[in-house]
Amino acid sequence: MISTVVISAAGRGTRMKHLAKNKPKHMIHVNGKPFLWYLLENLRAAGLQKFFIVAGYQAEFIEEFARTYSCPIRVINQFAVLGEGVYGTALPVKLMRDIIGAEQFLSVAGDNFYATDDIKQFMRDDQYSYVGATKTDHPERMGVLVTDSAGHLERIVEKPQTFVSDLANVSIYKFTPDIFPAIDRITLSPRGEYEITDAITLLAAERKMKVIELSNYWMDFGNPSDIARLSKFLKKT
Repeated sequence: MISTVVISAAGRGTRMKHLAKNKPKHMIHVNGKPFLWYLLENLRAAGLQKFFIVAGYQAEFIEEFARTYSCPIRVINQFAVLGEGVYGTALPVKLMRDIIGAEQFLSVAGDNFYATDDIKQFMRDDQYSYVGATKTDHPERMGVLVTDSAGHLERIVEKPQTFVSDLANVSIYKFTPDIFPAIDRITLSPRGEYEITDAITLLAAERKMKVIELSNYWMDFGNPSDIARLSKFLKKT
């Protein structure tokens, strides 16, 4: 059974504007608790036991939170290890190589909220890596996943202007150790970052990547309006 999860929480949260000026967006309170608390509670409820949070911007807030949370969390400061001039979604996973080794693990975006039963779908100890997807009415705004009839990922298309798929990538993954040599092979993207989707594309070319469509809910926590939206949702559940 997979027991380890890596939570990516190094970003500056610029879409949250002034609300993330003096603390990470993951520490913004919703109904009296930091957003990160709700994500961790669902990860715990799914059965995960070992938690790694890769922090960066205002990392001391997340370190303090980890000290007071109800189960052990190891916080890794990405900026301290790699510097503040290197960016990208592949970096939190890259930092896990010597820590996780040959273990399979989950990786989630620290500013996304996933249902417990959906998280459980990714705890598959097999030879494949998996990427989570949800149907979207606006694929032109998202990175979308193109699959074959067997559920293998064929390619990822960022914000397609012509329809290729309505399955949006929601940044929850299960990785085998194959992800680490794939990350070694990627280069800077056009926007100057190391993208986890580029490494995933390499795994897809080797037919090592499958897609799991979420069956419950997924919420992004990136804009100020998301605070009220999540607050309302949590009061109903």
